[in-house]
Amino acid sequence: MFRILFHEPSIPGNTGNAIRLAAATGAELHLVEPLGFTLDDARLRRAGLDYHDLAVVTVHADLDAAFASFGDARVLAFTTKAERRYTDVAYEPSDVLLFGTEPTGLPDDVLADQRIDEHLRLPMLPGRRSMNLANCASIVVFEAWRQHDFSGA
Repeated sequence: MFRILFHEPSIPGNTGNAIRLAAATGAELHLVEPLGFTLDDARLRRAGLDYHDLAVVTVHADLDAAFASFGDARVLAFTTKAERRYTDVAYEPSDVLLFGTEPTGLPDDVLADQRIDEHLRLPMLPGRRSMNLANCASIVVFEAWRQHDFSGA
């Protein structure tokens, strides 16, 4: 199933919501340190409700460790700087869906990484800076899953 990768997430509620997303869809959630919270943070636990035991969550010491764990899987980075829309790609079940930290998105050095196969964006109205991290991940995961006829649901 699809793999969600949060690069240095800083808001525990967003990661808690992503835990629920992973549990509900069968996606894996991968987190790259440093995290802006601990995994026992009450806000993370509250946002994740009772889904923590139903989700596959892996924490990686850094981006290199995360990429190494994915083997040859395709990595799709989501950024407001991309031209191609998230709906313009045919998703594969092994895809890694990479999202940046809440206040700034993916840094330029990450976007330039040769292991990233595509840069994609979620359309927004002009003059809007960004959308909520967990919401973006949800939109993309459901599009990817829809393309596979919601396999397993």
